[in-house]
Amino acid sequence: MDISLGCEYGKVTGIAKNATPSSGTRLSCYCSDCQAFPRHLGKAETVLDPWGGTDIFQMAQAHMEINTGADQVRCLRLSEKGLHRWYTACCNTPIGNTLGGGMPFIGIIHAFISQPGERDVLLGPSRGNVWIKDASIDALGDVPESLRKGGNPYLVLLRSIRKLIVWKLKGLDQPSPFFDKNGKPVSDPEILSA
Repeated sequence: MDISLGCEYGKVTGIAKNATPSSGTRLSCYCSDCQAFPRHLGKAETVLDPWGGTDIFQMAQAHMEINTGADQVRCLRLSEKGLHRWYTACCNTPIGNTLGGGMPFIGIIHAFISQPGERDVLLGPSRGNVWIKDASIDALGDVPESLRKGGNPYLVLLRSIRKLIVWKLKGLDQPSPFFDKNGKPVSDPEILSA
């Protein structure tokens, strides 16, 4: 199933091809970097859940296309060696996270999914929560036990690594909407200071 992608203003649009529960991994990440990214963009209220989690669908970069507004795609990194975090310049909609050129992985952030319908129906239920120990200190109360026990984070990470290896072996790092054939980012990353 192809899923429509788009920013808040509709200037940047795309497609996630063959995006199904079996083709990727849906999870919620609570790491401090996944919290810092939407906060920097001014999108924390629309991206983060009440405990600082981001709903992400991991898939192969070659299965994602940016059809309009590619000139609005920007990159930032939270450190010199951090993930490439992609967003739109027009409205600061977070797009997703990549490991770098030559790596087939993209973690699409739910805010960039414009396909009508429930994410549970489109992408299946979340397989679990990772980095829950980093749940936001700004959270609305204590992190519920259901989140702490929501899927084994080690199994979720193991699934992600297995998928990454298969995608790499299949050469699904190209074509990429974010990196050229030499692995250079299409937008020079802005490196944020601490």
